[in-house]
Amino acid sequence: MTDGTDLPARERRVPYRDPGPPDHRSPLRFLWWLVTRQRRRVLLGATWGSTWMCALMLPPYLLSRAIDDGLRGRDTDALFLWVGAVLLVGAVIAVLGILRHRTMTLIRVDAAYRTVQVMTRHITRLGSTLPRRVSAGELTHLQAGDISRIAQTLTITGPGIGAVIAYAATAVLLFRISVVLAVVILLGVPVLAMTVGPLLDRLHGAEGTYREDQGALTALAGDMVEGLSVLNGIGGKPVFAQRYRERSQALVPLGYRVASLSSWVQALAACLPMVFLAVVTWLSARMAVGGSITVGELVAVYGYVAALLVPVSSLIEGADDLPRGLVSARRVIDILALAPKPEEHRTRVLPPDTPGALHDPASGLVVRPGTVTALVGARPEEPRAVVDRLAGYTGSEAAWGGTKLSEWDRTALRRHVLLADNDAYLFGGPLRSAVSVRDDHSAEEIGRALYASAAEDVVDVLPDGLDTRLDSQARNVSGGQRQRLRLARALLADPEVLLLVEPTSALDAHTEATVAARVAEHRRGHTTLVVSTSPLLLGHAHEVAYLVDGEVKATGTHGELLLSLIHIPDVTGPAEGHTR
Repeated sequence: MTDGTDLPARERRVPYRDPGPPDHRSPLRFLWWLVTRQRRRVLLGATWGSTWMCALMLPPYLLSRAIDDGLRGRDTDALFLWVGAVLLVGAVIAVLGILRHRTMTLIRVDAAYRTVQVMTRHITRLGSTLPRRVSAGELTHLQAGDISRIAQTLTITGPGIGAVIAYAATAVLLFRISVVLAVVILLGVPVLAMTVGPLLDRLHGAEGTYREDQGALTALAGDMVEGLSVLNGIGGKPVFAQRYRERSQALVPLGYRVASLSSWVQALAACLPMVFLAVVTWLSARMAVGGSITVGELVAVYGYVAALLVPVSSLIEGADDLPRGLVSARRVIDILALAPKPEEHRTRVLPPDTPGALHDPASGLVVRPGTVTALVGARPEEPRAVVDRLAGYTGSEAAWGGTKLSEWDRTALRRHVLLADNDAYLFGGPLRSAVSVRDDHSAEEIGRALYASAAEDVVDVLPDGLDTRLDSQARNVSGGQRQRLRLARALLADPEVLLLVEPTSALDAHTEATVAARVAEHRRGHTTLVVSTSPLLLGHAHEVAYLVDGEVKATGTHGELLLSLIHIPDVTGPAEGHTR
């Protein structure tokens, strides 16, 4: 398996076809995996960074020679020679800087894309397990902040290594001038780093807490946006808005603390090296006046210290980036550590030879083949639990045609038994592709599905009809139109068993009645289960099942069930007629 850098330039692509298996045993191992996947590029970046930082120490030395040999020695040839060398080295430093920056940019981009790829691949593999384990806010912050921080952390593989080498090279040059100056400078630089260290620890602790609270707040905002129409209908928008406002305000002090610590770290990182430079310059100037060093060496010392600020800043930035990168890598490996439900003994791929009933022993629900069955619950979460079992999303004894769903290959089961949620994702792109995901349906088939879902008027009002581009989640159409497009997509899939959850909750009564009649006609001869409390949908169902405390207490047509429920003194006990 190649890492992409071994391929010819014309064949390299980012993202890669295969990013490779990530090492998610620890945050540090994940970062090291990102390094090893592009080891040649990282080695090249370290080479450019080290060469560039070491080259920064050459101009001070060349200037000192120009001053001592050329100006003080009154040697014009030597002066021109050393000045020319300064210009040449300056050009080389510029080229090295460009190469270093370009290589490190590629390293960061590679790390970011590779992380996105392994996350996307794993999230796809998790499927329905993900929403139950990770909030939308956590994923939003992962994409918005953590991935870029991980990419930034890899910068230390270039300038970080170069800073250490440049520091050692400067030590050799300084000892040749003055042991006292060398000791002061080489001991003073670590003191600068240690001065900022405690603040960095406090900053990273505050940032970690702030990051978690931000994720929770983002998740709350996402829930509000998704359920805005429901909140408006029940009058709960002001309550949720106030709740969001209170939690947001509670986060402000922590945000100020993070900003305060960040400002101190940045101020000290900028000011302390300058103060140190001033001290060293004053000390070396006194030594030059006393004759301990030459004027040229004084200029060289100033230049060495000024150039040394670059690797020192890189070391401080690396000390700041690495803990942040480890925190962000922890978020990534926590998701990579999630495992989908095991697929042991899931071997069946074909539907029953003859139409079979869908049976959920936990609730006692039986969905007869070729019928439209409606499911109503005393509490909204009860029917949802039943359809999750019937769709194979949760472990149970549910069976189809006498075969337990646990014995089915998951991919094959999804083709035959489809659960269509009211909030199912709608992909951006042409409306035709959003409805016909496989792109193998004829215009006539698409038209029938749109008609059955009463969505033909949606296509008619759009400027380019089926070729109109939809935004992600079809946000450029209304909520009712989105719901009908979701229904059309589910009908077009034409599964043997279709489980619909509140398919008409955002529609007006007239449109809902139209959808109820057309869906029943469209699904004639196919098995359909509809979770709804709408009388219009219940009226078109062949059978309605009523759930109480997770168990079916009564079944029958809508009218029969209403009559039988009148005679039920206790909804938890048996009733007459079609009750159980």
